[in-house]
Amino acid sequence: MKFTAGQIAALISGSIEGNPDVVVSNVSRIEEGQPETLSFLANPKYTPYIYTTLSSIVIVNNDFVPDQPVTATLIRVEDAYSAFAKLLEVYQQFQSVKTGVSSLAFVGSETALGDDVYVGEFAFVGEKCQIGDGVKIYPQSYIGDQCTIGDGTIVYPGAKLYAGTQVGKGCILHAGCVIGSDGFGFAPQQDQQYKKVPQTGIVILEDYVEIGANTTIDRATLGSTLIRKGVKLDNLIQIAHNVEIGENTVMAAQTGVSGSTKIGSNCMFGGQVGLAGHITIANGVKLAAQSGIGSSVKDADAILMGSPAIPIGDYKRASVHFKRLDQMAKKIQELETKLNSLTKSE
Repeated sequence: MKFTAGQIAALISGSIEGNPDVVVSNVSRIEEGQPETLSFLANPKYTPYIYTTLSSIVIVNNDFVPDQPVTATLIRVEDAYSAFAKLLEVYQQFQSVKTGVSSLAFVGSETALGDDVYVGEFAFVGEKCQIGDGVKIYPQSYIGDQCTIGDGTIVYPGAKLYAGTQVGKGCILHAGCVIGSDGFGFAPQQDQQYKKVPQTGIVILEDYVEIGANTTIDRATLGSTLIRKGVKLDNLIQIAHNVEIGENTVMAAQTGVSGSTKIGSNCMFGGQVGLAGHITIANGVKLAAQSGIGSSVKDADAILMGSPAIPIGDYKRASVHFKRLDQMAKKIQELETKLNSLTKSE
């Protein structure tokens, strides 16, 4: 499908500099731009590419001032990155218009399907489910009994929702994610074996949550594991039973959250962060990659780093000395030797 600069500008409320009738049919990175593609410039370090790119249209911020001629047609907006993201969303919608239930899919009894639903080949939808309008369930997905899925949610191939899982509207569940598997609950016995504690709760995903590929979210022992509105979880994340994650919190890959931990809203966790169980994290907390959190973080908007994690300023000052520890140890040994010799001479 092709779009003109004028059509794109109207969609993102931008102003045009150049030919409003130039046409694009695809998108590209500005440094790899080709004719009839659309790019954007948001990061200043990519500015040199705007003078050499072959992209036909480039979205730029309103404050961009070129110091050389630019051959591409420019569309000026308040925020180039957000505008480009909006266009990609529209582009994706055009690419994935699917409706209908495949004859090779299974839909259980007393399950209600909304309008314009898509259920792909070999997908399984259990009994007494509620599937909203425009939901897309791709091939080989599993939706257990009594699940609910809100309008416009996308369940990609191979995703698994255990029985009773509740998913809000506008969510995205990527391939291989598992929502509602048993929490890791075992009671130690006198014979040194472990007795499994039944996990009878559910998982609730509120609206506009995105779950990455192969991420797992455990059902609660009792009650619910709760992922609130707007949360974004990367690939390969483990969320344990009875965890609560506040609105608009984001986590990068390989983060692990232990059971019954409560995380505030608008937090940001880097990759491979680990959190102990039964702790609370205040709103707006930022945790650098590989941080280890063993106790509650009570200060809102704190920025921590390291394992065990400490304020990032303290960590950076301490890190100056980390690479010199061997030298410092040798100096201490030399001082000890001299001190011992002085003591003996007395």
